[in-house]
Amino acid sequence: MSKKQVQIVTPYIIRQYFNKNGYFNKMLKGEFTTRVGWKKHHAPIDEPICTYSQIVYYYDNTRRLVAIVHQYLRPDGTIGASGKPDPKRIYLKNKTIAVKSYS
Repeated sequence: MSKKQVQIVTPYIIRQYFNKNGYFNKMLKGEFTTRVGWKKHHAPIDEPICTYSQIVYYYDNTRRLVAIVHQYLRPDGTIGASGKPDPKRIYLKNKTIAVKSYS
Protein backbone atom coordinates (compact mmCIF):
# COMPACT_ATOMS: atom_id res chain seq x y z
CA MET A 1 0.00 0.00 0.00
CA SER A 2 1.47 3.36 -0.99
CA LYS A 3 1.31 6.50 1.10
CA LYS A 4 -0.77 9.38 -0.10
CA GLN A 5 1.17 12.18 -1.70
CA VAL A 6 1.36 15.37 0.36
CA GLN A 7 1.16 18.50 -1.74
CA ILE A 8 2.40 21.65 -0.02
CA VAL A 9 0.28 24.67 -0.95
CA THR A 10 0.01 28.28 0.14
CA PRO A 11 -2.38 29.28 2.92
CA TYR A 12 -4.44 31.10 0.27
CA ILE A 13 -4.89 27.94 -1.83
CA ILE A 14 -5.87 25.70 1.08
CA ARG A 15 -8.35 28.31 2.34
CA GLN A 16 -9.86 28.58 -1.14
CA TYR A 17 -10.36 24.81 -1.29
CA PHE A 18 -11.74 24.66 2.27
CA ASN A 19 -14.22 27.47 1.63
CA LYS A 20 -15.21 26.42 -1.91
CA ASN A 21 -16.07 22.92 -0.67
CA GLY A 22 -18.01 24.19 2.34
CA TYR A 23 -16.11 22.34 5.07
CA PHE A 24 -16.99 24.85 7.80
CA ASN A 25 -20.66 24.95 6.73
CA LYS A 26 -20.78 21.15 6.68
CA MET A 27 -19.48 21.14 10.24
CA LEU A 28 -22.07 23.72 11.30
CA LYS A 29 -24.86 21.65 9.69
CA GLY A 30 -23.68 18.46 11.40
CA GLU A 31 -22.39 16.77 8.25
CA PHE A 32 -18.89 16.80 9.76
CA THR A 33 -18.08 16.12 13.38
CA THR A 34 -15.10 17.57 15.20
CA ARG A 35 -12.62 16.69 17.89
CA VAL A 36 -10.28 19.16 19.57
CA GLY A 37 -6.71 17.87 19.24
CA TRP A 38 -5.24 20.43 21.61
CA LYS A 39 -6.04 23.79 23.06
CA LYS A 40 -4.21 26.33 25.12
CA HIS A 41 -4.78 29.83 26.42
CA HIS A 42 -2.76 31.61 23.82
CA ALA A 43 -4.40 34.17 21.66
CA PRO A 44 -3.33 37.26 19.77
CA ILE A 45 -3.39 40.51 21.69
CA ASP A 46 -6.56 41.66 19.92
CA GLU A 47 -8.63 38.71 21.19
CA PRO A 48 -10.50 38.59 24.54
CA ILE A 49 -8.90 37.08 27.65
CA CYS A 50 -9.54 33.31 27.89
CA THR A 51 -9.56 32.83 24.11
CA TYR A 52 -8.20 29.39 23.28
CA SER A 53 -5.86 28.54 20.43
CA GLN A 54 -7.07 25.17 19.13
CA ILE A 55 -6.25 22.48 16.62
CA VAL A 56 -9.50 20.81 15.54
CA TYR A 57 -9.98 17.61 13.54
CA TYR A 58 -12.94 17.37 11.12
CA TYR A 59 -14.47 13.94 10.34
CA ASP A 60 -17.07 13.00 7.75
CA ASN A 61 -20.08 10.77 8.47
CA THR A 62 -17.95 7.64 7.98
CA ARG A 63 -15.53 8.93 10.66
CA ARG A 64 -12.83 9.53 8.05
CA LEU A 65 -10.51 12.42 8.88
CA VAL A 66 -11.11 15.10 6.24
CA ALA A 67 -9.33 18.20 7.58
CA ILE A 68 -7.25 19.70 10.35
CA VAL A 69 -7.80 23.36 11.20
CA HIS A 70 -6.51 25.95 13.63
CA GLN A 71 -8.88 28.40 15.27
CA TYR A 72 -9.14 30.87 18.12
CA LEU A 73 -12.19 30.00 20.21
CA ARG A 74 -13.43 33.00 22.16
CA PRO A 75 -15.13 32.66 25.57
CA ASP A 76 -18.51 33.43 23.95
CA GLY A 77 -18.14 30.46 21.56
CA THR A 78 -17.38 32.49 18.44
CA ILE A 79 -14.26 32.03 16.35
CA GLY A 80 -11.74 34.85 16.55
CA ALA A 81 -9.39 36.40 13.99
CA SER A 82 -11.17 36.09 10.61
CA GLY A 83 -14.22 34.41 12.14
CA LYS A 84 -13.45 31.16 10.33
CA PRO A 85 -11.17 28.20 10.99
CA ASP A 86 -7.75 28.27 9.32
CA PRO A 87 -7.21 24.96 7.47
CA LYS A 88 -3.80 23.33 7.82
CA ARG A 89 -4.41 19.95 6.14
CA ILE A 90 -7.14 18.59 3.89
CA TYR A 91 -7.29 14.86 3.19
CA LEU A 92 -8.52 14.11 -0.31
CA LYS A 93 -9.09 10.73 -1.94
CA ASN A 94 -5.67 10.49 -3.61
CA LYS A 95 -3.57 13.10 -1.85
CA THR A 96 -3.29 15.42 1.09
CA ILE A 97 -2.90 19.16 0.72
CA ALA A 98 -1.14 21.00 3.51
CA VAL A 99 0.44 24.33 4.32
CA LYS A 100 4.19 24.21 4.84
CA SER A 101 4.03 25.05 8.53
CA TYR A 102 1.89 21.95 9.10
CA SER A 103 3.43 19.41 6.74
